[in-house]
Amino acid sequence: MTSPLMPASASPERWTPRLWGTLLVLCAAMFLDALDVSMVGVALPSIGSELNLSTSTLQWVVSGYILGYGGLLLLGGRAADLLGRRRVFLIALAVFALASLLGGFVDSGPLLIASRFIKGLSAAFTAPAGLSIITTTFAEGPVRNRALTIYTTCAATGFSMGLVLSGLLTEASWRLTMLLPAPIAVLALVAGLKLIPRSAREQNKGGYDVPGAVTGTAAMLLLVFTVVEAPEAGWASARTLLSFLVAAALLGVFVRIELRSASPLVRLGVLRAGPQLRAQLGAMTFFGGYVSFQFLATQYFQSLLGWSALETALAFLPAGALVALSSTKVGSVIDRFGTPRVIVAGFVLLVASYVLFLRISLTPAYAGVVLPSMILLGFACALVFPSLNIQATNGVDDDEQGMVSGLLNTSIQVGGAIFLAIVTAVVTASSHTGDSSPQAVLDSFRPGLIVVTVIAVAGLLISLTGLRTRRTKESVVVTKSVPVPDADRERVAVGD
Repeated sequence: MTSPLMPASASPERWTPRLWGTLLVLCAAMFLDALDVSMVGVALPSIGSELNLSTSTLQWVVSGYILGYGGLLLLGGRAADLLGRRRVFLIALAVFALASLLGGFVDSGPLLIASRFIKGLSAAFTAPAGLSIITTTFAEGPVRNRALTIYTTCAATGFSMGLVLSGLLTEASWRLTMLLPAPIAVLALVAGLKLIPRSAREQNKGGYDVPGAVTGTAAMLLLVFTVVEAPEAGWASARTLLSFLVAAALLGVFVRIELRSASPLVRLGVLRAGPQLRAQLGAMTFFGGYVSFQFLATQYFQSLLGWSALETALAFLPAGALVALSSTKVGSVIDRFGTPRVIVAGFVLLVASYVLFLRISLTPAYAGVVLPSMILLGFACALVFPSLNIQATNGVDDDEQGMVSGLLNTSIQVGGAIFLAIVTAVVTASSHTGDSSPQAVLDSFRPGLIVVTVIAVAGLLISLTGLRTRRTKESVVVTKSVPVPDADRERVAVGD
């Protein structure tokens, strides 16, 4: 089905104002998701001081968001297909705005954590719904590639700006970091009501997969919860091992249900396609490695070099700036070389960035180590992130775009949670008991950075398998769109 806003024969240079407006609304939601994740980290010390929260409780200000986001993405993606993408997106965006207001005015830790969980839950619906709106509104090929490049660039820009804004806003009050997303979300919601096209619901003759939704959501929630809690409870503790066992059992039941369901929450057959599987695994390694790298780099800048929160944020700024500046060019690069080659090139730069950062020492070496690492990281993110989104969504029917988008975002979030927990555990195990000297702390960081590099190498090896396959079967370089009759172009799908 072709969107009424985007005729299949339209060129990237002829987008209508309404089409640009639709993309801007979707980009705003993705920008907010990334902004919200990065802003809260710098504000944690101030939050803990004002609300008298312990370190373990404070952790859940971050983890609560991850739990809601990562645990409900599969459900959010399928809900967008079944209930209408526009409806799911706008309702979730409204909930996000309300939760932002709640988070800015609470006076207790539990309420703040609850607001963060609700925000994560709403993002679990806006993210796959927004991505599937793009993939069903913009024709597959150069047009969609350009739209997805802009969309993913907004995510990277939001993350980078969040680091800088949090440093500035927290100086006045940590509550401003919670409140800032609310007015942006409200403006996006008002614009979205007018601009986002109504989407057709899937003709769901097989009924709703309630057992799959229950077991799948429970499995993801428990898995993310266990990974987040494992460093505190202990990886080998009875509680952690039992939680992993129950999560594995629930996932097994979920897979069994999906294989037998007439209308599955996730059609597992999509993962048989090589490009799709590589996109999912690539997303896990890419984001998992990056989140872990950012965590270690932030600790290095602030704990060992004594940089302020704002100085730390500015250190990451070159990477975000490069992503934003290259957004208009990456789409044409992907059109020319195809996603497999671009992803490989991006992972090569990513590995080089992490290897170079291994040269850090107790003496600041911004020009020789930090800056070139961030430049390589920026180019890597600019190439890999949009390419993974394009590869995951190309060749997928409209009625499964939400499902695939949910899968991709789940891979991103679960990869981030799992690999960060692993890297944290490695750093903790490498710490010398009783020795808290700067050199000992730095020495404990190096094994973690090596693991981050290994994760990136794994992503590179996975992406290299895409170059060995036959181009006629595996390439995701799409052909030019075939024009459709005018009557089909102008048809507006009703069902929202």
